[in-house]
Amino acid sequence: MKITIGIPAYNEEENIGEVITKLKEITDSIIVCDDGSTDRTRQISEKLGATVIQHEKNMGYGAAINSIFKKCIEINSDVLVTFDADGQHRVEDVERILEPIIDEDADVVIGSRFLQEESEIPNYRKVGIKIITKVTNASLKDSLTDSQSGFRAYSKSVLNNITPSEFGMGISTEILIKASKNNLRITEVPIKVLYGPNTSTHNPIKHGTSVLISTIKYTSIERPLYFYGIPSIVFLIVGCVFSYFSIQFYSEVGRLNTNLIFIAGGTILIGIILLISAILLFTLVSVVREKH
Repeated sequence: MKITIGIPAYNEEENIGEVITKLKEITDSIIVCDDGSTDRTRQISEKLGATVIQHEKNMGYGAAINSIFKKCIEINSDVLVTFDADGQHRVEDVERILEPIIDEDADVVIGSRFLQEESEIPNYRKVGIKIITKVTNASLKDSLTDSQSGFRAYSKSVLNNITPSEFGMGISTEILIKASKNNLRITEVPIKVLYGPNTSTHNPIKHGTSVLISTIKYTSIERPLYFYGIPSIVFLIVGCVFSYFSIQFYSEVGRLNTNLIFIAGGTILIGIILLISAILLFTLVSVVREKH
């Protein structure tokens, strides 16, 4: 079984050497996608024997994962493990990530930071990850605890049947939604992450917003009736309740309460718009799926 470890990297000269050296104890098939680095990331990776994919400019995490997927298909890999370049993942957890795929129990294995209590995750990360995971779970058949973990293993079935298109951080969500849609088995195993001064340099607000927007986009497309339909019903019910209150107020006082009317009319209007959006998007998605 050919196991390949793929490392998306951007300006990681301080960490990449140590990461590759440790991973070579597991496999010689290591791919580094240098996503437009301006430092010595590529040179260090090549010197240590890794296969380097060079992006001329920084295109984003999703673009790096996309390139790694394509390279794995080209070299006929059986399993791909994605591993962060900043040193936050432990090499000793790779075997744990691989086990369900080697045993043919799963097609996608996620290293979850929330399946063991000792994982020291900054609070702002915890909140953001859990919100995004909740939204992602709405489009999955499986309920996950950590949909945004970059430490994953993918079987050959995933490599052959899923073509990622997202260039940003939303690719993590995209792959899971597409895997679930293709009836591929998704599971999680506990891992421990090491957050230090050289780990992820992403602005947490910008990064979290980007991922959440992407997640909402894929969720709304995959399950429009769920995403738009349920909120539309809630708004319509609230609108009807306030309509009842405004009618009752008029019958008792003899004059209209503009505040109640505006709330009733506004919520009913929003509910109607959401309901129409749900029906139109569901119809459009159904037609597209039938053609494919």
